[in-house]
Amino acid sequence: MTRTARELLETTVGKLAPDPHANRLLPLIARGAARRDTLAALALEQRQVIAADRRAFLHLAERSAGKGPDTESEPAGPECAVFFGLLAEGEALAQDRLDAYAAACGVDASREAAYEPLADCQAYPAYVAWLALNGSPAVVVLALSANFAAWGGYCAAIAEALRGHYGFDDGACGFFDFFAEPSPDLDQKALAAVQAGLDAGQINEDEVHRYGRLLASYEANFWHALWELDQRVQ
Repeated sequence: MTRTARELLETTVGKLAPDPHANRLLPLIARGAARRDTLAALALEQRQVIAADRRAFLHLAERSAGKGPDTESEPAGPECAVFFGLLAEGEALAQDRLDAYAAACGVDASREAAYEPLADCQAYPAYVAWLALNGSPAVVVLALSANFAAWGGYCAAIAEALRGHYGFDDGACGFFDFFAEPSPDLDQKALAAVQAGLDAGQINEDEVHRYGRLLASYEANFWHALWELDQRVQ
């Protein structure tokens, strides 16, 4: 039986949902036990992630539209291009909101310049960049959508904890609020992109789960690296 885009999206999100205990840092933040230095490191790692992901999404939008030097013999189509373009716009908005969070964590220019990113935190954007170069765009839509479902939940929990335990105001929590809020427009764009991919025979479900599994693993590595940082003796 032929599945619809919505059925495929829902099935993919369900199959790739992370172990609820995989993120060991989240409970620390949720009860106000994470060190402020760890919150600052989260801000500094996200600066790298957001900038890299934005460029990756722009590249995926170009590939989907058949533009740029790396043109596809069979472009994914305008639906995928619109989806990735919207993601890139979102990353730019998120970058603006990240400044207030970083400032609330005590991050200044000198601290940012001296910071050395953690390899396990930056594995996620490195893989997104790999997908931007090598992944089938319609398949990447599905894999990213599954990961975003978990990321949004993390952001909602962190925003609540920052207000309740760390005294951060709305401006400082804006980065996490942005990702925690549902985006019906993005959901509709994802459905359109997946449906177009299905109609064109461009979706390989084995690839969907491979991409999604690796994204979930790198996401878990991101949080685990920060958890380990938090556990170090000062």
